[in-house]
Amino acid sequence: MAFSDRFRVAWQKLGLEGVVLVAALLCDLLVVFPAAFDDAGPRGRDLLLLPGIFAVSACALWARTHPARGAFAGAAVLVVSTTLIRATDAAAYSTVLTDISLAETVAGLELVYFAVRRLRPAMAVAATTSLVVAGLFAVVARSYSSTHSNRFDYSMLLGAVLLIAAVGVGLRFRLTLVSQKENAATELLRSQWPLIGVLCLPLFLELYQLLNAGVWAFPLWVCSAASAALALYAVRRPVLSGVLVSGVFVLSALTFLVVRSSQFLLFNSMPSVEIVAGVVIVVQLVRSARPTHAMPVVGLMSLAVAVATVSNMSHDRRSGGYDANLLFIAALLVLGISGAVGLYFRARDSERAKAVESAVTEAQTSERMALARELHDVVAHHVTGIVVQAQAAKMIGDKNPALAPDALDRIEEAGTEALVAMRRLVRSMRSNADAAENATTDLDADLRKLTETAHHGVPVELTLRLTPDIPQEVARSALRLVQESLTNVGKHASGATRVAVLAEVSGGELHVRVGDDGQAQGRRPTGGSGGYGLVGMRERVELLHGRLTAGPAEDGWVVEAWLPLDGEAA
Repeated sequence: MAFSDRFRVAWQKLGLEGVVLVAALLCDLLVVFPAAFDDAGPRGRDLLLLPGIFAVSACALWARTHPARGAFAGAAVLVVSTTLIRATDAAAYSTVLTDISLAETVAGLELVYFAVRRLRPAMAVAATTSLVVAGLFAVVARSYSSTHSNRFDYSMLLGAVLLIAAVGVGLRFRLTLVSQKENAATELLRSQWPLIGVLCLPLFLELYQLLNAGVWAFPLWVCSAASAALALYAVRRPVLSGVLVSGVFVLSALTFLVVRSSQFLLFNSMPSVEIVAGVVIVVQLVRSARPTHAMPVVGLMSLAVAVATVSNMSHDRRSGGYDANLLFIAALLVLGISGAVGLYFRARDSERAKAVESAVTEAQTSERMALARELHDVVAHHVTGIVVQAQAAKMIGDKNPALAPDALDRIEEAGTEALVAMRRLVRSMRSNADAAENATTDLDADLRKLTETAHHGVPVELTLRLTPDIPQEVARSALRLVQESLTNVGKHASGATRVAVLAEVSGGELHVRVGDDGQAQGRRPTGGSGGYGLVGMRERVELLHGRLTAGPAEDGWVVEAWLPLDGEAA
């Protein structure tokens, strides 16, 4: 398997929870590696944080299939990694919770979520309790500040909120497992998890910057989170999302006038999450919306980006390091790339729609042809019998009226069989059930019944040398071939006095032969432009990679077919 295929399979296995955890893990790496080699403390000492981060992340992934083992292992990993950090004086950095990394926080919440969602109540309580105790131990043991400080109180309050949220989401999806129903929002989250993973990384990085800038910068992060949510919503409603995100861009610029925290701004222009969200929405607009709707919205977004960038740069004292002309060229380049990506996806979606439409049309045509063959083989056989019996009754009615009731009884019998066959065929078309009465399971018995109930007025000599392991499709096609051949005898074989039917298994093939001693006048071989009967027979045989011949013989007409039993071409 190619590397790209392996990567795609692994990415699909991660799912929504996995990509969010990977985004948090990447954020931790972007923070830990620079801190490990700065001038504060021994170089490389902060890398001791990574084993615990990777281990608890692995436990969260493990919990997707084994929630109990993953939860208790995650709690143990938190205790062991905290002990290692305390013993080595490694500088644990804070994100949402004090001295708990972002990946550890996300992994802990996912462990609680999986435990509440999938475990029995008692086991879920035990697993959640162990995680809470391990988290409290990590917050207290890793921190050098007092447990009575505002920082500790803040962690306890926010941790309680996150715990309640994780338990609530777990209970919500626990009920979903029972009812098997998901709303539109849940379905969107499940289907767009790769996009969520892309948006989570810059969002987590801004969260880390928020904690360094202070709680006053929280409104800026809210604007970034809103733009990320609109980028996700753009999958369903790109035009509305584009209009709303333009307002978010302007609101973010107004918020920056109060906060003035340039840590959020990429190149002192706009927050990175808003830039990524804008790119995603432009791609979705070009991909899904009509050009007459997409272009005005793209123009509105561009205007909002220009206003926000000029406003942010004019109030940032460090903006002198960046040239406005270069930012303008960069914005045009990003906009052009976004439009090109959107056009690519639009073309791909169009090709995929055409391929699906072509496949559906081909399937419908194939189904119509199959139904046409069934109608011809089933109905024509019985109707031919009715016509033959009616002609016979008309001929003998004047000479011997006493025989007319017998002919009428045979006509009634043939009509009843035709009605039953029609009802059976309609029932098979109305349902997907593969009923036994429609599928041939015993070719020997079906051929004997067919020849005994034939109404074409010509005696049949039946020779069968069959085995019980004939595939169902081969047996059914052979039955239809014999049925159509007998129908043609009644229609075209004038003067016929006997019909010989042979069906035998030889050399890995089912050999079917139907011969009569009637006149061949007016009957055409398989190579000619015969009626639908021969066309249907030829199609059945070709579908099974077999061979078919039909034409005049020394003493009449012969139809012969060889059908491979293993599905291979002969």
